Amino acid sequence: MRDIKLVEVRSEIAAGTRGASLGIDALKIASLDKTSDFFTRFDPINVPDANNFLWKGNKHPNAKYIDGVYQVLNNVCHTIEALRMDKKFPIVLAGDHSTAAGTIMGIKAAHPEKRLGVIWIDAHADMHTPYTTPSGNMHGMPLAMCIQTDNLDCQVNEPMEETLQYWEKIKKIGGDFPKIKPEDIVFISVRDTEEPEDYLIKKHHIKNFKTSEVREKGVASIAKESLEILKECDQIYISFDVDSLDSSISLGTGTPVPDGLTVEEALQLNEELIKDKRVCCWEIVEVNPTLDSENLMAENAFDILEATTKSLVDNF
Repeated sequence: MRDIKLVEVRSEIAAGTRGASLGIDALKIASLDKTSDFFTRFDPINVPDANNFLWKGNKHPNAKYIDGVYQVLNNVCHTIEALRMDKKFPIVLAGDHSTAAGTIMGIKAAHPEKRLGVIWIDAHADMHTPYTTPSGNMHGMPLAMCIQTDNLDCQVNEPMEETLQYWEKIKKIGGDFPKIKPEDIVFISVRDTEEPEDYLIKKHHIKNFKTSEVREKGVASIAKESLEILKECDQIYISFDVDSLDSSISLGTGTPVPDGLTVEEALQLNEELIKDKRVCCWEIVEVNPTLDSENLMAENAFDILEATTKSLVDNF
């Protein structure tokens, strides 16, 4: 039996749209509507956010609210590190996707000797840096933080000195070394990337299973292939961004993109992947109920959360 711990991170300062901090409570409302006892079974940890920085105004155009993001990532890292040291299995419910970097940093800090693989189910590659970002939104940067890249080959911005000081500090959270190797990342359904990200994906031969490939081969085959790519890894972390779902069903998220997964595909995919004994943490992010009048995204996301957790429990 895996000792599951729910971790709630209501951070939204790294998103371009406000409202992702409300995603966790939207999931809880969805569970009530579905008369599920899911949230009574786990005693959650609430990680302090830095959303108050939003009231102060942004001083860093190439890495918005990076001073607050640095605080949150530290908080998440310490929380996840402690849980992993205590042999807990964190299921992380988070707002914007930047906090996934803190999760990865915490997993690695607890067991720096173990090689960590990442399965990133998302519409976006999230490999920008302050030097390459077109928006400055830091939920597009967590994987770059974790592989410790600046991607200067694709530089288009001249970030301020103070921004870069925070960026260097962020990359060192959990230890001054890359937390993951780029080749130990597997993308599923990533379909909205910019040139600097495409450059890194090509340079490091990162596998991206497109939505069409998921359809052609079937979910079970994609799960098996993803895990096989990470066969050298001792641990695996799965990050599920709800914008991996098709834009027709993903209104309740900040950056919906067409040609995504169906709810059933995402549900089966996470159910299959989490059966692997090396999986040590699962995360769901970017539910934004302010963009969704019916709370449909949270209801679909909750179904995936509940099914994935059941699969985890049933297979141990």
